[in-house]
Amino acid sequence: MKNFYRISTFLLLFLSASCNNTSKKEKTTESQEQKKSVSSVVVNKEKPFIWEGANVYFLLTDRFNNADTENDNLLDRTKETGTLRGFEGGDIKGIIQKIEDGYFKDLGINALWFNPVVEQVHGSVDEGTGNTYAFHGYWAKDWTNIDPNFGTYEDLKNLVSVAHKNGIRILMDVVINHTGPVTEQDPVWPDNWVRTSPQCTYKDYESAVSCTLVENLPDIKTESDEEVELPKVLIDKWKSEGRLEIELAEIDIFFTKTGLKRSPKNYIIKWLTDYVRELGIDGYRVDTVKHVEEDVWKVLAEQAKIAFAEWKSKHPDQVLDDNDFYVLGELYGYGIDGKRYYDFGDRKVDYFAHGFDNMINFQFKYDAKQPEYEKLFKKYSDILNTNLIGKGVMNYISSHDDGDPFDKDRSKTFESATKLLLTPGISQIYYGDETARSLIIEGTEGDATLRSVMNWHDLEKEETKKLLKHWQKLGQFRKEHASIGAGKHKIISKSPYTFSRTYNKNGFSDAVVIGLDLPKGEKTLEINTIFPDGSTLIDAYSGVKTKVSDGKVTFTSDETIALLAIDI
Repeated sequence: MKNFYRISTFLLLFLSASCNNTSKKEKTTESQEQKKSVSSVVVNKEKPFIWEGANVYFLLTDRFNNADTENDNLLDRTKETGTLRGFEGGDIKGIIQKIEDGYFKDLGINALWFNPVVEQVHGSVDEGTGNTYAFHGYWAKDWTNIDPNFGTYEDLKNLVSVAHKNGIRILMDVVINHTGPVTEQDPVWPDNWVRTSPQCTYKDYESAVSCTLVENLPDIKTESDEEVELPKVLIDKWKSEGRLEIELAEIDIFFTKTGLKRSPKNYIIKWLTDYVRELGIDGYRVDTVKHVEEDVWKVLAEQAKIAFAEWKSKHPDQVLDDNDFYVLGELYGYGIDGKRYYDFGDRKVDYFAHGFDNMINFQFKYDAKQPEYEKLFKKYSDILNTNLIGKGVMNYISSHDDGDPFDKDRSKTFESATKLLLTPGISQIYYGDETARSLIIEGTEGDATLRSVMNWHDLEKEETKKLLKHWQKLGQFRKEHASIGAGKHKIISKSPYTFSRTYNKNGFSDAVVIGLDLPKGEKTLEINTIFPDGSTLIDAYSGVKTKVSDGKVTFTSDETIALLAIDI
């Protein structure tokens, strides 16, 4: 099935691309979506988007929302699977639908990360848990195509456009480390492209990088600078889809322009940066960081930044701001402890110095277990404003592959929101954190229990509505105030517990005062000098307004949380 409507004339593409690098996918036949006018996006100069304080929502496309049932059963993925190990129907259109419904806006989301949606292996793998299909997106077959079970290239293009119009940035999940597993429908790539052994033992740098993560997951030879031909299976596929000449032409242009060698890693870098160059993707979430040589990531980041600049230059009316391309990494085991590097035992690597702006923080779920908010907040603020200045971490309470999340039985859902959304750094909400989607599903094995279908039906329950409202209030406040995630933390009072967050950089300043574990009814909070006397503040949690007098505010609400900022 074609996902792209292509120009068939090789010469026209080559001449046009040589002059202005116009992409093949931009040169599509006019569809209904393309005929729609694209309204320009106004840059909000008063409240700039700051990545270090972003509120990110992470979802598995197949498990989130099914808006197009016609793509549910494609590619003959019909074998019986283990529980939650097959495709469930969610798609890119389902994400668009929820953006347009205002779901993410209400939750205060300003960046969206979803699993890889490139074309996956067609066959299934029996992992001892029953057949498993590549619903999760981490088993690539063709980086140049969108998997039809997720949707089409036009769907992805529309998603980015709709997200941007709603002030949401897109983090594209990318994989360079491996192809998908070998199946009857998906033959292994040539041995100058991949290795199928040995399996990683993680004893040192070599045994974590030049090896396969698991059995039957071919490892791309990212260390190789050998110039290689494209795999025959890929050539034959493109030929059958009627896009061989245009793909080969674009490859020629890319390598001529960049001067890079035609090595396995650089082909994939070309394919991944196409999405940035053509769609205006705002950043990457990079998979399996420590399993690939660090210099590879540096080249990926450099080429992505170039591609983003090219997209901006060609689409000035759609540019959201002057932020550079953002690169966030999954360096498994990395935790915020003041160190920039990862220690393999025989080698220390600073991935921040190789293209990364941010790392997923695997430490947060442990830090969040200690009862005192102040210890948590101060630790993160201190480290981010000393050892990690200019960089960041992304905190989470649950994810798609962490079998030991902060709150597996969903007994601390309100606490989860408060700690996650008020801790310095980027916050990552995993789909269903805000609705207490169960992470314990009967009949599943392994990580499948973390990947159930989004529990939209639970929104009919009063307790779920109340929980969602809590996440929404905190999320919207975080979105409106960059100081929460990107600013400096300072305690004001131990009892009642009150603190400030302030941010002042590049001509923009922001400040908030927050109180937690407060008494219900009348409450008095110290403001110190954060807001001058006479200032009118609004508590975003209760909606109550109050004035600063003698460095304090006194107001009445039934809530135990106060989120105070200047009332505009």
